[in-house]
Amino acid sequence: MVGALIIAAILVVIFPVVFLISMGILAAVLGQTTKVDVDKRYEGTEYLKLS
Repeated sequence: MVGALIIAAILVVIFPVVFLISMGILAAVLGQTTKVDVDKRYEGTEYLKLS
């Protein structure tokens, strides 16, 4: 019975927190990668000045 409660607590508390943190990190990495790519692509144009 105690084991089932521990497993339930892990599924309800730990997994969602780990998922949200990992997705936040992934979003930051993708955003930074995209920004660097766009900055390189539009270097020397007025588009870069607008951003």
